[in-house]
Amino acid sequence: ELATLRTLPSTEASKSEHNPKGLFNFKFEFGCGNNTGSPPVDGVLLPTYRTLIRKKLEEKLDFAILNGDFIYEEGRDFSTKEWLASVNETVLPINLRISPAIAGVWQNYKIYMEVSEDLNRWHRHLPSYYSVDDHEILNDVYGSGTPGRVDREAVFRDPATQSWLDYIGWSNHRIDRGEIVFGKTNLKKGASIITDKNANFLSIDLKKVSTLHIHWGKDAGKAFAKNVPLDDPNTGVYEIVEVINDHQIKVSPPFKEDSLSNYSIGKGTFSKMSVSNCDIFMLDSRTYREMHDTADPGKKGVSMLGQYQKKWLMDEMKQSKAEFFFVVSSVNFMVPHIGSNMPGTGLIANKDDAWTVFLDEREQLIKFWETLDKPVFVLTGDLHNSFAIKVTDKIWEFASGPHNSNNHPLKFEGGRPVNGPFQYGPRPCFIRWSTAILNDVDKYQRRSPTYCVVQVNNVFNSPLKIGGERWVAYPIPQVIFQYHDGITGDLLYSESILANQKK
Repeated sequence: ELATLRTLPSTEASKSEHNPKGLFNFKFEFGCGNNTGSPPVDGVLLPTYRTLIRKKLEEKLDFAILNGDFIYEEGRDFSTKEWLASVNETVLPINLRISPAIAGVWQNYKIYMEVSEDLNRWHRHLPSYYSVDDHEILNDVYGSGTPGRVDREAVFRDPATQSWLDYIGWSNHRIDRGEIVFGKTNLKKGASIITDKNANFLSIDLKKVSTLHIHWGKDAGKAFAKNVPLDDPNTGVYEIVEVINDHQIKVSPPFKEDSLSNYSIGKGTFSKMSVSNCDIFMLDSRTYREMHDTADPGKKGVSMLGQYQKKWLMDEMKQSKAEFFFVVSSVNFMVPHIGSNMPGTGLIANKDDAWTVFLDEREQLIKFWETLDKPVFVLTGDLHNSFAIKVTDKIWEFASGPHNSNNHPLKFEGGRPVNGPFQYGPRPCFIRWSTAILNDVDKYQRRSPTYCVVQVNNVFNSPLKIGGERWVAYPIPQVIFQYHDGITGDLLYSESILANQKK
């Protein structure tokens, strides 16, 4: 098979008398949720990818966005010994010595790329961008940015994120924030200084990194496991208070016991790309995320994005000349995610993956976006349903998914309506359309995969001769969101939104 490279049109090459800005049209698909644990449909394990291939969309689109949950936890028991044998090596790389559970996450990606030729072909032929959500790490990752928190899921953030970068995250547009730092250190009870002769702490910008984590242990990455042995009494989340020198940093809280500990320092995975007259922001909803409280969802100052990421987003949007903004958030904006799809579970205490437990920060963003006076589209995932929501005249949420996971029932989504007015928190919104599963449907009968194609119309063709090309700019560009059934490919819903009309 002849190798090819897909590229976007050039702005300079697109300029003409009738298109002085060099605008061009483009299309992309987005969705989330590839759980291979869901039953096959007509013998096909990942039916949405079969449909995407059958519709030849990998030839018609410019790129795709997999908005979280590319993998679900499989193969996490893969040991470092098995990894060495699989690659014919005898010496472990430093990351595996510090966090042996990385081997299981690497194996997880291998399983997913091998389990479906349709998924493999899709990513082989179409450029894709990715966001990290919980299943890239561990189910329900909360509080990785809250010092003092002791939680296995939270402190598995960095090993899993490094694995994501190794396998798929490298394809995103990168913003230089350094690398995830991994190290080993001797800790003393009651002390707060980390000493690592192999580190270069002076290279760390404290404004950009997230918290420091003391790792759980060799079994940290086990999937959906309870009572996983804790190998380190100092495991937890720590604030970096001060960089003292190349090899020493001060953290908080102080250490509980003497220990030889493995640690890491997290970095954000957010990024930005500009395409024609659009800016696309890929947010990171897990690295800086502080611990929420469903009993006080409007608590002031609690952040999902962290101050550095939030300032970066606002500064970039303020300075932008784009006509449309796409803000990609792996978790939902207006609809809560308060239930679990795990067998035998229902609503879970203090569970909410969405922005609906970060209402103060959500309002900050909405009020800021209103000052831009341009369309802002928040593209979301995580929940296993799709919906189109009008938040304000200029702000919309478009959720797309799942690609393959079983759908969630409405009780897991705050009892929202299928469409119509909805309010969860202080701000009302209007659900224009959604996929929805009633609460009496058995888990394994909830099979309504969905995908969304986004089409940006900036120019139209008006050739002087049939078959020719002469691209003319629209006076008012438009974006069309088209939702499709993941099994049949049938169009389910479409929404068209215009750019600001010039006065």
